[in-house]
Amino acid sequence: MYTLVIYDITDDEIRLKVAEACKEVGLARIQKSAFIGLIDSQKRKNLKIKLKRILGSSKGNIQFFTICEADIANREIIGEEIEYEEEGIVFI
Repeated sequence: MYTLVIYDITDDEIRLKVAEACKEVGLARIQKSAFIGLIDSQKRKNLKIKLKRILGSSKGNIQFFTICEADIANREIIGEEIEYEEEGIVFI
């Protein structure tokens, strides 16, 4: 299953730590505060624990979604496609 993580965090340092944690488990940035990728349930569970610890009592929220491949295939993009490069791979 794909995992989509989106967040709205005002503190720059915490926001950076959240992004780094998402990258560490293999998620790719698809928007400034959104990451997606194929990770197993154990990695997803560990990431949730880590992000909960990073956010602590700070303002903001982090949301997790699990998405099947069929739903990913039906994804539609409205407007400008923005490319993000992670480890030499370009995501649109």
